Amino acid sequence: MSAINRLIEKPAKWLSASGEEQEMVLSSRIRLARNLDSRPFTNNASPEELKEVKEEVEEAALKCPLMKEALNIDIAELDEIDRTILVERHLISHEMAQMHHPRSLVVQQDERLSVMINEEDHMRIQAIEPGLSVERAFRKIDKLDNELDRNLNYAFSEKFGYLTACPTNVGTGLRVSVMVHLPGLVHNKDIGRVIDGLRNMRLTVRGIYGEGSEFMGNLFQISNSITLGLSEKDTVSNLEAHVRKVLDFERKAREVLLNKARTLLEDKIWRAYGILKSARLLSSKEAMSLMSAVRLGIGLGMITDISLPVLNELLIMIRPMHLQKLHGRMMTPEERDRVRADFIRARLDKRSRKA
Repeated sequence: MSAINRLIEKPAKWLSASGEEQEMVLSSRIRLARNLDSRPFTNNASPEELKEVKEEVEEAALKCPLMKEALNIDIAELDEIDRTILVERHLISHEMAQMHHPRSLVVQQDERLSVMINEEDHMRIQAIEPGLSVERAFRKIDKLDNELDRNLNYAFSEKFGYLTACPTNVGTGLRVSVMVHLPGLVHNKDIGRVIDGLRNMRLTVRGIYGEGSEFMGNLFQISNSITLGLSEKDTVSNLEAHVRKVLDFERKAREVLLNKARTLLEDKIWRAYGILKSARLLSSKEAMSLMSAVRLGIGLGMITDISLPVLNELLIMIRPMHLQKLHGRMMTPEERDRVRADFIRARLDKRSRKA
């Protein structure tokens, strides 16, 4: 069985909805940018140098106790479908999928810890946990970072900290990202004000797939925008504190909706549920919107026969390349819309029978 097939045969552990604030927070992610000392950055290195970096980091990563039984995936050997599946699973970036030089991914089979090798930096170490679990993700990635540091020489400056290809990552090299579900703020048209407030606090708000991706399904990624001048622990605690404030705003927005337009809100939620269980054609965007309404219904206690892990799994499995991988062929957009609707109906019907 190929590494990609082994990944998609079961949901990633961060989709388990087992963390705090599980309905409003899908995941907490930490990334560390690291480079090897005395090696040119990825964009200035020759293919031969990048091959050496790839082999050195792979060997070090696979020696780490935390990465025992990890998968080592050579990105250059994958076809477009498999590379995009890794993007859809939040394991590599769009940019890494499109690169042509030697690069790879070392990933735990539960997908909670991984190392991208030769993306923008020699290493992008990632920890991703379910729900609002920023501290737990940080503890895991800090332990893996220390294990790697024992086998590798990092590019580090006493004055600036960890040296990175992009100046905005210099310092700790730390990016904290929390994926939040904010339908109340979107419906009340308060989301723009909240996003502006976060940006004034030097935080970044992006779509579900990061920089350049559109906002879908009322899902937003909130992350820090600076890494220089703050300690890793301060960055983590600062981001979590701001996310908690946003969640409080979302709760208040939902209360307003329930008090002022409960019947309309209930109608929107149940219509979405009905469409998901009966539609024959669904685009990615429409499916995401409908699942957002159902997710809200679960959060408000209106829908009880579908679990959050099922909705989380669907977010990934209905993406275009996952559907094509499952069916073993490329499809037209209309074919994907039909297969997507079939997949969702079958999954929801299975859960309803179990309930």
